[in-house]
Amino acid sequence: MLSHHQIAAATRIGMLTRERDTVSACAQALDELGRALPLDVATLLSIDPLTGEHVQVAGIGYTAANSQALAAEFIGTPWYRNVVSQDVPPSISEDAADPGQRFRNGWFYAERVRPAGLRDAITGALRHDGRLVGLINLSTQNPDAYDTEARHLLASVLPAFGALADPTARTGDLHGLPPEGAASLVAESGSIGLPGREHARAATDEEFRPLLRAFAETGGHRLRLLWPLDGTWHRISLHRHTTCPGLTGPAVAVLVHETPTELPYGLSPRELEVLTRAATGQTNQAIAQALFLSPRTVHSHIEHLLRKTGAASRAEATALAVRDGLLRPAPDHLGHFVERSGRSDSGDRRRASRNVRPSR
Repeated sequence: MLSHHQIAAATRIGMLTRERDTVSACAQALDELGRALPLDVATLLSIDPLTGEHVQVAGIGYTAANSQALAAEFIGTPWYRNVVSQDVPPSISEDAADPGQRFRNGWFYAERVRPAGLRDAITGALRHDGRLVGLINLSTQNPDAYDTEARHLLASVLPAFGALADPTARTGDLHGLPPEGAASLVAESGSIGLPGREHARAATDEEFRPLLRAFAETGGHRLRLLWPLDGTWHRISLHRHTTCPGLTGPAVAVLVHETPTELPYGLSPRELEVLTRAATGQTNQAIAQALFLSPRTVHSHIEHLLRKTGAASRAEATALAVRDGLLRPAPDHLGHFVERSGRSDSGDRRRASRNVRPSR
């Protein structure tokens, strides 16, 4: 029967899934588990959804390099297949496999576990949103430490550890994404969908990729814009994401969120393009040259977009564009529009106003 102390530890582990600092929460959860179950060493591993590699996100007595090397070998053993196929984590002391196939009779125990002085271990598969997202392993020098009760206790907290180990679990909450809309995390090695959401099409759109790379290079924290995908306009927001403890690639990824939309204020695609360039501070002459239009045509577009947006001046229209993300920028425009840490909307509007030059 579980003790009050063990039940309290399981409750605290569940509460840690609400923490915004996932890295710290993973370490605290493993410490809590160490107070409820015997262990000398332990590791919490996340599966990198881009590479399939196991990455240690918290450990007790294990270096990340050692834990990850052991995991890379362990997943090739029959014992690993036993772990991922069971709801209740198997332990060495409760090995119910055929005697000829018991873990203690295998090479991994003989060459990796026993030489380290460990006599019992328990391993659980972590799942979140229906996906296998990681592993947790506890090991001890005491034989027969992980009985049926211990196995069921670990099973009771596996969902919480799965939510903590999944590098995509809290991404939407961290950036305040609305519940609707597609979203993906994009790193150099590929893109990852977020739990419960469709993949963002912009993440794999060839024309959009240069914009993603340019945003990452700016070091900015957010960019809002409009972009056509398969003939439909979308509101897109890009967010700098730096809390992916289960990713082996660069620590920084780009979160892409998109929702279908009509062009605001009835703007035409050309008017949106003119407005974007005006917001960078380009004159009518410069816009005309860039878009292969006459200055008179650009002047007409400016008049039309002022009337449609209700802006009283060119400066007011460009401030509106920056504030509300009424932009279709090119990669070399992003320095004008990315939101920096601590920058307010009013600061963006002041910056946009400073970028405006007299038209001629």
